[in-house]
Amino acid sequence: MSVVPLIVALSDTGIALARLVAAVAGGTIVAPQGRIEAAPDVQPVSSIAEAIRDGFRQGCPILGVMASGSLIRILAPLLADKQAEPPVVAIAEDGGSIVPLLGGHHGANDLARRIAEALGGHAAITTAGDLRFAVALDQPPDGWVLANRENAKGVMAALLAGKRARLEGNATKLAEWLTQSRIAFSRDGDGDDDVRLIATTRQGEAESGPLDLVFVPQVHALGIGCERGAEPAEAIGLVETVLREAAIAPQSVGLVVSLDVKADELAVRAVADHLGVPARFFSAAQLEAEAPRLANPSDVVFAEVGCHGVAEGAALAAIGPGGVLVQPKKKSKRVTAALARAPYPFRKEIIMQTGRPRGRLFVVGIGPGQEGWRSPEVTRMIGEATDLVGYSLYLDLIAEISAGKIRHDFDLGKEEDRVRHAMELAGEGRDVALVCSGDAGIYAMATLVFELLEKGGLTDAAKRIGIAVSPGISALQAAAARAGAPLGHDFCTISLSDLLTPWEAIRVRVKAAAEGDFVIAFYNPVSKRRRTQLAHARDVLLEHRPADTPVILATNLGRQEEKVRVVPLGGLQVDDVDMLTVVIVGSSQTRTVSTGDGRTWVYTPRGYAAKQGTGISA
Repeated sequence: MSVVPLIVALSDTGIALARLVAAVAGGTIVAPQGRIEAAPDVQPVSSIAEAIRDGFRQGCPILGVMASGSLIRILAPLLADKQAEPPVVAIAEDGGSIVPLLGGHHGANDLARRIAEALGGHAAITTAGDLRFAVALDQPPDGWVLANRENAKGVMAALLAGKRARLEGNATKLAEWLTQSRIAFSRDGDGDDDVRLIATTRQGEAESGPLDLVFVPQVHALGIGCERGAEPAEAIGLVETVLREAAIAPQSVGLVVSLDVKADELAVRAVADHLGVPARFFSAAQLEAEAPRLANPSDVVFAEVGCHGVAEGAALAAIGPGGVLVQPKKKSKRVTAALARAPYPFRKEIIMQTGRPRGRLFVVGIGPGQEGWRSPEVTRMIGEATDLVGYSLYLDLIAEISAGKIRHDFDLGKEEDRVRHAMELAGEGRDVALVCSGDAGIYAMATLVFELLEKGGLTDAAKRIGIAVSPGISALQAAAARAGAPLGHDFCTISLSDLLTPWEAIRVRVKAAAEGDFVIAFYNPVSKRRRTQLAHARDVLLEHRPADTPVILATNLGRQEEKVRVVPLGGLQVDDVDMLTVVIVGSSQTRTVSTGDGRTWVYTPRGYAAKQGTGISA
């Protein structure tokens, strides 16, 4: 999905300027919580630095109405790959100077110019080529790719040194783009020392010398059909053969397309990844509409999937009525491929309107709620999502990084409904984040995702979605860290809720864990109606370990109301525990130790005392 700019302001004056920037560039305005007047178009955040870093990790352009030095210091730890960095622009609070700091050739210079024009300020462009020519040759127009990016620096240096530019090939759009720049170019000339700007879709048509740049319009759609479970290597090999025989440059493929029932086929995804382009999918009805244009219609295929051709039909559906089939269906053992040419390059907006993508479901654990405990991977997945599904409280906890996304709020007790809804949304081609507290795989929604896949009741589309589960800091880990190191030896977790597990099974597990001398983390220790299970567990444990065994009671972890207490097992009272409390009961070996600041820490030694040779009996 495309990402919108994050516009950062630090004061009410900055907010006024940020609104002008948003009118030019779009995006979400964020500001420090409590420092500016509340406004519906401004998202307050508790940490500006974290918001900027989160946005940067998600690939959002960062437009900061703030000092360039502050932006540099905030982002410095994240700078690694300049090819992958989003644009970062610093804007003076008076609007006088607009400074692209990062991503000059990935849109920052263009953004700076547009903002400067709107604000009446100066775009402080420092990139030599952009200053001289007002264009970056390694950033071609949308729908075009530069086949030999490694030559761009040398070519730009040659132009700056006075070399002439010669445009070769059928390139009306490229000529328009160059005309808007300050690069003087000609359509003819035979100077051996000219810089050549070559527009082509042909393999091997232009031998690329050190002063040549080869621009390729992405005008081809590659249709793929395959048997279930076809090998990716076979599909990639067939595609390379098709492109070679058609003498078509691989870079000119803008889309890989197929029938929607193939959305989860590894072979189709492998081809798209191999070519570095999106994959889109069509229904059988959409492909059957292309039947009159097929070169190789098949009644066998129709009987199998409901259309007379998958590879040719998908390629033709992608390029529209104005395009043509340039390479009819070619078959290998289990894969078919066909190539069609559109009358236009596949710009981003065209791709978004063509077929639909394979939807993705991100099952994410956001930890106990504190933003510092949320992993960068989870932040990235939430940033890529179009839709967020979860319990309302959990969605509120990530409000700082979810502006502009569609929320689907569910109450507690509607777990299966929310998971099913998330999977069906992804089946429509959306990118959905199913948001859980703690870790998504520990007493949470990840399990339900796979249960529903196994037991059925989902649409076919929902069964073909891509699924990724990202870990979060569990309540167990958070409670342990706050109290010290109680999990230093063997431990287990037991849920005391009998909503999904029979009470008799829970009793057996509590007894076994007590006899095994595990450190035990109790989830769901009590509820409004359930008050006896924790008392039962305490009494069973007292039969197997000392009454002074440390017990950690951790409530509202990672939030302002956080409270962590340590009590002896013999003094554990049910009324000290609520639904938001995690209870960790130490083993017979768990100890406490105090530090000079008055803190009492709980830890479990890595080995039993008798094993360590201390003479203390285990």
